[in-house]
Amino acid sequence: MRHRIAVVGSGPAGLTFARVLHRHGCPVTILERDSGPDARPPGGMLDLHQGLGQLALEKAGLSAEFQALSRPEGQAMRILDTDGTVLRDWRPRPDDRANPEIDRGQLRDLLLGPLDVQWGRGVTQVEPGAPGGVLVRFADGRQETFDLVVGADGAWSRVRPAVSPATPHYTGVTSVEASLDDVDTRHPALARLTGDGSLAVYGVNRSLVAQRNSGGHVKVYAKFRAPLEWHTNLDLADDEAVRSSLLALFDGWAAPVLDLLRHATAFVHRPIHVLPVAHTWTHVLGVTLLGDAAHLMPPLGAGANLAMLEGAELAESIATGPGDLDDIVRAFEEQMWARAGRWAKITTAGLERLVSPDPAEALALFEEVQPS
Repeated sequence: MRHRIAVVGSGPAGLTFARVLHRHGCPVTILERDSGPDARPPGGMLDLHQGLGQLALEKAGLSAEFQALSRPEGQAMRILDTDGTVLRDWRPRPDDRANPEIDRGQLRDLLLGPLDVQWGRGVTQVEPGAPGGVLVRFADGRQETFDLVVGADGAWSRVRPAVSPATPHYTGVTSVEASLDDVDTRHPALARLTGDGSLAVYGVNRSLVAQRNSGGHVKVYAKFRAPLEWHTNLDLADDEAVRSSLLALFDGWAAPVLDLLRHATAFVHRPIHVLPVAHTWTHVLGVTLLGDAAHLMPPLGAGANLAMLEGAELAESIATGPGDLDDIVRAFEEQMWARAGRWAKITTAGLERLVSPDPAEALALFEEVQPS
């Protein structure tokens, strides 16, 4: 008998889980609150690591398509001092495929492929132990029962309360994201400054990062230590007001660096929240979590990679592994917790060094993980 399986969320974790099940001919219901794939901006780039995100795509049978879409040149990393001095200018070898970049939107479309997502199905509550399985309640008042519900619905997961009381807490670091469009034509100096990959500038308790996306698009990220309500007297919907506030915060930095903020648009406030480093839960029959829903950590390149691999591994185990479904989920959780715990420690320590009272810590971190 085939299991009734639902995955909540159509991000990298949920889609990878569903795509691997689909590859093995196993049905899965994908529940997504958004009205469609383009309901929200997809975000910036992701670097998919060998042995993590790339392995997940291999399990989904999508390696060749990923190689065609990805940008290995996007691995380049340039670091400047706040006065504009180049401290580091690392470029990958032509054959370096360790962590190539791909637009989130391209990755989403690649994973979607033939999958049938139930768009506009907002989940409000998941109740294990209901007659006939796990009961899922929807925002429209409907409900449905499944044998397994997989929560891949991100930081503020509606599935997580079914297994854990944990909620994300603020790290003390806020990120404000902005965009530069058609940068090569409209802002050629900033295009040259950013290069093919990422540009980073680190100061005392703050940083500016610019990341090249495809199609002449650059994402700009201003990160700084501040109270969660730092913007109390600021209208976050007013780009000019946010720009002025950020320029004051980064006052004294080199003019070409500040031009990233002067010319950017579409500012988005993203305070950085995390779950406890060693977040686990007592196993609950019929419910489990993937990705940010399970182990939200600082956005330093590991989260999406782990989420995708977890989705692929769980799906592969369900599709090919002998044994009871609940035993498979239990074994998966133990493996996920151990690996995610290691990465949570690494990324938590990394955030402390990248937004630090001592900017030299950021440069030292890059030299450790990516020697010149």
